[in-house]
This record gives sequence, C-alpha cells and structure tokens, in this order.
Amino acid sequence: MPVLERKPSRDQEDLSGLPKLPVPALQQTLDLYLKCMRHLVPEEQFNRTKIITEKFGTPGGMGELLQKKLLERKDVKANWVYDYWLEDMYLNNRLALPVNSSPAMVFPKQNFRAQSDALRFAAHLISGVLEYKCLLDGHALPLDYARGQLAGTPLCMEQYYRLFTSYRLPGPKTDTLVAQKSSVMPEPEHIIVACKNQFFVLDVVINFRRLNERDLYTQLQKIRKMAESEEERLPPIGVLTSDGRTEWAESRSLLVKDSTNRDSLDMIERCLCLVCLDEPCGMEISDTNRAMLMLHGGGKNKNGANRWYDKPMQFVVGADGCCGVVCEHSPFEGIVLVQCTEYLLKYMRGSPSKLVRAASVSELPAPRRLRWKCSPEIQACLTASADKLQRLVENLDMNVHKFSGYGKEFIKKQKMSPDAYIQVALQFTFYRCHGRPVPTYESASIRRFQQGRVDNIRSSTAEALAFVKAMTDKKSSLTDAEKMEKLRDAIKAQTNYTILAITGMGIDNHLLGLREIAKELNLEKPEIFADETYIISNQFILSTSQVPTTVEMFCCYGPVVPNGYGACYNPQSDHIMFCVSSFHDSPETSSDMFVKALVECLGEMQDLCQICNTQAKPCNSTERTEDASKAVKNGGKT
Repeated sequence: MPVLERKPSRDQEDLSGLPKLPVPALQQTLDLYLKCMRHLVPEEQFNRTKIITEKFGTPGGMGELLQKKLLERKDVKANWVYDYWLEDMYLNNRLALPVNSSPAMVFPKQNFRAQSDALRFAAHLISGVLEYKCLLDGHALPLDYARGQLAGTPLCMEQYYRLFTSYRLPGPKTDTLVAQKSSVMPEPEHIIVACKNQFFVLDVVINFRRLNERDLYTQLQKIRKMAESEEERLPPIGVLTSDGRTEWAESRSLLVKDSTNRDSLDMIERCLCLVCLDEPCGMEISDTNRAMLMLHGGGKNKNGANRWYDKPMQFVVGADGCCGVVCEHSPFEGIVLVQCTEYLLKYMRGSPSKLVRAASVSELPAPRRLRWKCSPEIQACLTASADKLQRLVENLDMNVHKFSGYGKEFIKKQKMSPDAYIQVALQFTFYRCHGRPVPTYESASIRRFQQGRVDNIRSSTAEALAFVKAMTDKKSSLTDAEKMEKLRDAIKAQTNYTILAITGMGIDNHLLGLREIAKELNLEKPEIFADETYIISNQFILSTSQVPTTVEMFCCYGPVVPNGYGACYNPQSDHIMFCVSSFHDSPETSSDMFVKALVECLGEMQDLCQICNTQAKPCNSTERTEDASKAVKNGGKT
C-alpha cells in the first residue's frame, strides 16, 4: 500500500477532475493471468487452463462480448468496478467480522494509574474525534497525494467521508453499506459508549453547543457509574454482531419485532462512532496480546461483547492501558484509518487535556442507557453467538514481532523498494516454511481514480520463486552474485506489477468485472471462472499489506482462509513491525514458525546484499540470532 503525503487543503469538489478507472485490454489481462498462475498449479492443470483462457479470448468470443459490456458500464459509472468489488470483497462475505474482516490499529500501551485516567484519555480522544469530524464536515481535510511509486498524483478523498457516517447492515444473503445522508435539521450528534457490555447514548451536542472535554469526562463518569449498577444490567446484545453475517441478520430480525429494540438499534446505527470502555483483560499487555484483544476483545468472558462490529470506528480504551481502534473495513481502506488515527494521537499529544479550564454546560442531562427486550429465542442466539466468538478467540494464532536487524534505510541503500523487498522476503519465508509458492494478495491503492479503492498486487511472481529456490536449494551451484541478480529480478518484477496495479492495469478487478457482468446478463458462467485454477487464484493463503505509520502504533488483521496467514507490516527507518496471524486449527500453519523463518530470511537477504554491495552498514550476526530467539519467546500463544 503506497504511503501518503499531505498538502494544503483543496476543496473536495475539485476532485471531480480525477480520471475514471480504466478497463485494461482483454488480451493483456488474460496473458498476465496465465503468467501469474503458471508456476502455482501443476503443469497438466495449467495446460487445461491455457486452453480455456485462449478460448475465452478468441475474437468474437465470450470474452470480447463481456469486455464490450464492461466498457459500456465504464461510460455510465463513476467507477465500473466499485459495486462489484464492494460486494465480492465484503458485503457478500458471510464470515464473522472480528478477526476475519475487521482490522485493528493498536496504540502504544497507556499507563493508567486509576480508572479516572482511562476516562480522561477517552474524553480527550472524543474531543479529537469531534475536531476531526469538523474538518470532514467543512471539507477542510488536506488532500492526499501519492508517495512511493508514481509519487505526486492527487488521490480520491471519498473514503474519509464515510468514517463517521456509514453502517454495515447485516442481511440474510448480502449486507448493505448504509450511508447517512445529512438532513436540513440534523438531530443532535451522539456517540455510543459501551461499558460492561451495556450501551449508552452520549450526546456530544447539547443546546446547539459541542460538549467540551470536561463535560465529556463528566458524562463518561456517569456512564461508568450507571454501568456498575447490577440491577439495571441488560443482556450483552453486542455479542450478536460478532457472529456470522447471516446468523446476525436472523438475530436482528428477531430483535426488531420489539419497538424498544428498534429504537436502540436506530441510535447505534446512526451514531458517529463507538467508544468501548473495556475492563482489564487479566493478561500481560504485550504487543501480541494487545493485537489479539483489539481484534476480538478476548471473547465472552472478557470484552468480546463490549463491541458493535457493524460500526466503522470503535475506539477501545482499556482500564489496563490496552487501547486502539477496530474498524469495519467495507467503507474505507487501512490508509484512511491510519490518517484519521494519527491525527487523533497527534491531537492528544499536541493539545494538553482541557479538563480544568473550560466552562461547562450547567446540569448536563444524564446519558441514556439503551434498553433491550429479549425473548427466549434471542437468549438462545446470544448463547450461540458467544460460544462461536469464544471458538474464534481460541483459534487465533498471533505473533507481533519488531524486527530490529534493520529497517527501510538499509533497503533503500541497496537501491531497492522497501515494500518490494519485504514482499520478496515474505515469499522466501513461506517457501522455507512450506516448500511451495501460493497465491498472494497485497493491497494496491487505486485512489488515483474516481471512487478508487484497491486492486491486488500478485506478489507470488515467477521471479520471486526463482530467487527463493536459489536461496533454499542446498545443491545450488549459483554464486552470490547470481543469487543477487535473482533478488534484483524478483524486486523488479514486484515493482512492475505494483505500477500496473496502482494504474488500474491489475488483473483481479478486471476478471471480477468480466465474471460479474456475465452474471448480470444472465449468461451461463464462463468456463474460465469455473476452472479450478481461477478458484485457486482467489484463495489467498498469504494475505499481506504494508500499513506504514508516522506515530508509534501498528495495524493487525486475521488470515482470509482457514489454512492461511495474515501478514501486516510497518517499515520504519531502523526496524520493521510484523503482525503475523494464522489459525491454531490448521495443522499446516504456525505464526511462531513463520516469524522465526522470516527473521532468518531477512538476515540471509541482508548478508547477500552486504556481500555484493559493501556500501551498506554491516549488522552484527549475533544480534540477529538474538532477534530470532526473541521472535519465538514473544510468540502469539497465550
């Protein structure tokens, strides 16, 4: 994912000048598809795929018809792939949101000495959210420009405007991304505070005046006190949102039969965001544990029900200093989450807490607890959802590792792209662990175009495979210089594919568009999309993303297939943060094993660079051995 720079503000309306996403040439995509898959499937299977693909691309054939329809669609839509992509990537996916879909940003551990410190932190954070919301409402957010490959291009800002105004509504077969439309007389804005699995309405505008930080702190104190009242305690309805999407849609249809529940759902669905005041988790607050707790809350006996997963932004403030934000991914990409979160952390660092000085609204009305009426059917749903969340919690295998051998400065000295280098390292690591290459996903921003979201960089290139084979084959007679040449070839192939993807020439969105337009036309599914190779091509056993930050925090997410890995990384000048996830119930995967191999592979790549290029600063090999043992010691099993 390319990093960003911010330039002075420009009005949002100017962005209509962005170009439309192009539709790549059909033959270009088909040729690239075959090139991407040739080394990932057996030869006999590939030969069948080649025949099927060539038939699809014949002049006057099915491919040409669908391509023509896609080009017509491009003429009438701001972005021809957006709706197809949103449904395929998110809304049609029936898996539970926590771990499987919703990423989290993990803040540095906070040192709260008392409960009041956590509430002060939350009040300060809410103040920052309201400041940021003002920037959004006034279209005063600075315009993003791309950095990295093809730097300087202005980027589409549309995703930012969904941060606090959207909601993912569950459906029996597909979800709906609901966007709030601002009315002439907007109702008082509110956030929802979750505390002890209870939900409270916190109005942030009262009598046409925005609450200051002192008022917010006062209201949070009241909420904390109300939540501790045992006789008032209601069932943990939030746990229903952690279930599979179809199951949650069914539970929700039971809830809405009662008007009390309908009112409560309406308040949650229309809120700006959630603030989750979490209880202490009773675990060591390591990077790995904080990452897991952000993703799933620790399950039914910890803070797993103190959430509402359909809302895009949930800020978590744990009494034990475990803080961060978990986001519903369908409205926006990780880089938008990073920009918003960095603004908030810088705001909190740069503007001292204003609890004492500000004048207060006299006699603030007490925050309101949301009420729920639970039938025996809903009680049964709560039990089932809580049990499923617990299984997900126990299944997640996470290892967050700070690789301190070197960072992006060393890689840049080799005249290599840090992102491409790390992607090749991940291919090397997977091959060392599992002895084969697999389809790999790396998100590539296409925000250079109107309504642009992402396409996929297929990092498992033939050139990367040639390099990792050269590095792992004990019988290889290749010299270090020849291995270095293969590394440079792999990095060049990765960089070239990245440029294709970010300029709208990747294959994944194009193939998806061809597949979906055939469905729209009620045509029989083209053979290319029923072919086993195409199915394998979309099973991303390695799901990766670069999420760089300029303040101390990191991003994490779960794997996207049962036998896969999630690998999120944050390259800094002298170190790289890696968040590696997998599932315990897969006999093939282990996050500890992957991280240990990753440290070794990064070390071997550095050694190779140093042998072939003496300009780079040497790294003590003893440090690296210590780093590898630390990777195992700090592993994700708790």
